[in-house]
Amino acid sequence: RQLGVRVPLDLVVVDGGSSDGTRTTAAAAGAHVVAAPRGRARQLNAGAHAAHGEWLLFLHADCRVTPACQAALAAALGHDDAPEAAVFRFAVDLPPGWKQLLEWGQALRQAAFGLPYGDQGLLVRRRVFERVGGYPEIPIMEDVAIIRHLARLVEIKTLPAALSTSGRRYRTGGVLRTALRHTMLLLLYGAGVSPERLAAWRDPHAQSL
Repeated sequence: RQLGVRVPLDLVVVDGGSSDGTRTTAAAAGAHVVAAPRGRARQLNAGAHAAHGEWLLFLHADCRVTPACQAALAAALGHDDAPEAAVFRFAVDLPPGWKQLLEWGQALRQAAFGLPYGDQGLLVRRRVFERVGGYPEIPIMEDVAIIRHLARLVEIKTLPAALSTSGRRYRTGGVLRTALRHTMLLLLYGAGVSPERLAAWRDPHAQSL
């Protein structure tokens, strides 16, 4: 889609073996569809490899790019002092009370620890992405790991628009339970527990998607 900036734009959709028609739908919309093994980090890296531009924008499948996001991207990339890396503000599709609580909590976490969610997207200049080696191919916490690596090299800015993410997992697992589980995983990862152990604890019966 046109973002209002004069840069080449590739739309890459990485499919990890879906059977719901994702590949056909994405291709019909003009996307370059790439097959990749299971595992989010592998899939994100495969998408980066398939893209050709100077800038990479990573988005999870359950996120929605609003017109405000497009305008923020156009403004960010339309200046000589464009950020080397940036994320959107966090927004979640839930009823107002839960929505405000989760969004406030994430804003606090990001302000205190500099750790945005992967659901906030990641805009990064390709040379910076390659310098940190891409996403670490670990089964969980790849978004936290790459943010830590990037923060050692560049300032990660927050764009003035919210990227809306689906509230499905919160509705399915319970809002408080899901939020507490995410917090516990982050604390354990920060304490040095391996991503492999965390992934097994998060869902002992399913493979990472």
